[in-house]
Amino acid sequence: MKSFDAIVIGGGQAGPFLAARMVERGMKVALIERKFLGGTCVNAGCMPTKTLVASARAAYVARNSAVYGVNIPGEIAIDMKVVRARAETVTMNARNGLIGWFAGMDGMTVIYGHARFEDPKTVSVNGETLTAPRIFLNVGARPVIPDLPGINDIDYLTSTSIIHLDTLPRHLAVIGGSYIGLEFAQMYRRFGAEVSVIEHGPKLASREDEDISDAIADVLRSEGIDIHTGVSDIAFARSSDGITVATDSARIDASHVLIATGRKPNTDDLGLDAAGVITDKHGYITVDETLATNVDGIWALGDCNGHGAFTHTSYNDFEIAAANLLDGADRKVSSRILAYALYIDPPLGRVGMTEKQARASGRKIMISTRPMSRVGRANERGETKGFMKVIADAETKKILGAAILGIEGDEVIHGIIDAMNAGTTYPALQWSVPIHPTVSELIPTVLGDLKPV
Repeated sequence: MKSFDAIVIGGGQAGPFLAARMVERGMKVALIERKFLGGTCVNAGCMPTKTLVASARAAYVARNSAVYGVNIPGEIAIDMKVVRARAETVTMNARNGLIGWFAGMDGMTVIYGHARFEDPKTVSVNGETLTAPRIFLNVGARPVIPDLPGINDIDYLTSTSIIHLDTLPRHLAVIGGSYIGLEFAQMYRRFGAEVSVIEHGPKLASREDEDISDAIADVLRSEGIDIHTGVSDIAFARSSDGITVATDSARIDASHVLIATGRKPNTDDLGLDAAGVITDKHGYITVDETLATNVDGIWALGDCNGHGAFTHTSYNDFEIAAANLLDGADRKVSSRILAYALYIDPPLGRVGMTEKQARASGRKIMISTRPMSRVGRANERGETKGFMKVIADAETKKILGAAILGIEGDEVIHGIIDAMNAGTTYPALQWSVPIHPTVSELIPTVLGDLKPV
């Protein structure tokens, strides 16, 4: 049996950085990863997909360049092999960077294999037994495959496998109208495929307010994406030239099907029962405000704890754990203000409450909206789709939430994220003097237009 000061299971966006901090403090740490360092973000999520999004945007701009007085003769052709290779290069550079970093770190032992608990302080991997007084789980999540008629008779894609395509689908059917599905839908439409989105719920991006969801649908429809919402029945069958997707309202002749119906935690094969670690009904590991599980000496970080399925929330889990365990702090998950983005084009930047959530909270609220068509920078760039929306508390004057669907919305939202985290009231932010011409300069204007509802 090999002994360590700490064992980290999973090489995503929390565990490796925590392991590095512990090694810096002179601890002996084992980092166990069953496949690739970097987790979903580096290998199958943010980095490769946003690289693909960039290629798709380049194609879109090239096709529409005449609007800007730039004439490109001939058809804009897409070389999917180059597109794929570019995304793989970005992934490999990041993955190899982590490998090199850890290889030069005394006190760090990286083990590739599948770890399982033997008891609360012991795990087995590759036939070896390891023990440590502290064990951290950062095992991530994987795509959910729903039990739909005919799904086992077809070759479907997931968000993990679609990034390896080096040919262009004739017609991509996307099952699921949430964030992952919508990004791939617009991406492949811009590459040149016909695209249909099939969503069981009544609207796209179901966690958003109705006006945001409607605006997202308008953006996608404007590019020729076929959208079906409120679909109650979905079935698949092989056809002579691809896959038939049959619903209660449509029949789609697809060449490829992407299943984007959510993700589930990778907790079902860790031997958690042997350690006594409790999970909820969805398989997420139950943790307290400090990310500790019900078992002393075991913590869960990242997607597997159900407190945020984003790279930045996973990294913040690392920050919380490191601050509490190594720096004597008292940081809590509940202090985190949730923020995220949807990387369609234009992107959606989101922070805090939706209007629906704010109304349900019983607060007296104020709301302001502004269409991107009334933003100078958006007009100069010729990208006026979407709008800004801010919700504030009428009594405390604190900003409760915001949504910016529009050009650079994923960047502009950070002015509001920072203000909310600093506890700044909207009148204080309203009197800032922003740079012109930018999209962000309209934030004070939007705040000045807040009206009670």
